Amino acid sequence: MSIFAVLCALLLEQVKALPRDNRVHDILGSWVDWTGRNFDAGQERHAWIVWFVSMLAPVALVAGLYLALTWLHPLWGLALDVVVLYLTLGFRQFSHYFTDIRAAMDAGEEDRARELLAQWRRIDTTTLPRAELLRHVIEHALLAAHRHVFGVFFWFVLFSALGLGPAGAVLYRLTAFAGRHWARHNRALGISGNDGLEVLAQRLFGLLDHVPARMTAFGFAVVGNFEEAVGGWRRYAGLWHASNDGVILASAAGAVGVQLGGGVATTVSSGGSAPDDEPQVAAGRTAGQAPVLAHLGSVVGLVWRSVVLWLLLLALLTLANLVG
Repeated sequence: MSIFAVLCALLLEQVKALPRDNRVHDILGSWVDWTGRNFDAGQERHAWIVWFVSMLAPVALVAGLYLALTWLHPLWGLALDVVVLYLTLGFRQFSHYFTDIRAAMDAGEEDRARELLAQWRRIDTTTLPRAELLRHVIEHALLAAHRHVFGVFFWFVLFSALGLGPAGAVLYRLTAFAGRHWARHNRALGISGNDGLEVLAQRLFGLLDHVPARMTAFGFAVVGNFEEAVGGWRRYAGLWHASNDGVILASAAGAVGVQLGGGVATTVSSGGSAPDDEPQVAAGRTAGQAPVLAHLGSVVGLVWRSVVLWLLLLALLTLANLVG
């Protein structure tokens, strides 16, 4: 049933996209704020308590609800799968910025494209040359596609195989959301907060994302230039401080033949540090052609071909399970 839930959620999102600022986002923000206020006393063990309460309570709730609905009728369980995937998985939760930037670049409105990228990532784009502007757009789009689609897909399928329905999708998206939210909330209020909580959240998300990131990179290699993608993965993944980001971006760079990597832009608000989910690059660039406008279309094609690949594999697994 997983394949039907994913297809329904993707189709529903194309018909009616979830707004960027929505009620679910506000509820999650209020939830992690509440757990942080009530369970965090600043010590390391409290960081673990906050994380477990913040993550596992919603995951357990969704898993329990799925089991109850499936016991009543499998179609109720499928309906819950679709609803949760609609809220957690999909391109149009982030792609409107990418689409608008691409349209602005097509129309020759480079300043407008810079404004849109600054709004999307909250970085200073005023001095970015054209190639660097395109490079930032490509990198952010690739990582957003992974975090909003492929990572969610992996954990949804894994937990579904265990009979827990969409609980895996909730775990992945909530873990990614909470780490960023705690860091941004503390910066917005001008407080230090529990640094251990931010570090713990980022470390645990890195662990959750370890296998999905490599599956995404492998998918890019299969549907792109396989030899260059694998070679780029081996040679250039270490350019990024975050290893999961590195394997995704290095593989995609080789698959498309585009040059990625380099310095990071500074934030508009915090003056000097990159956003918490900005790809962190140590030094150097991958091999390939300097980014040009045509690469935006190539990246879109790469991502969609990868989606089709994983849907086909899931369909084959579903068919084998039904036949067996």
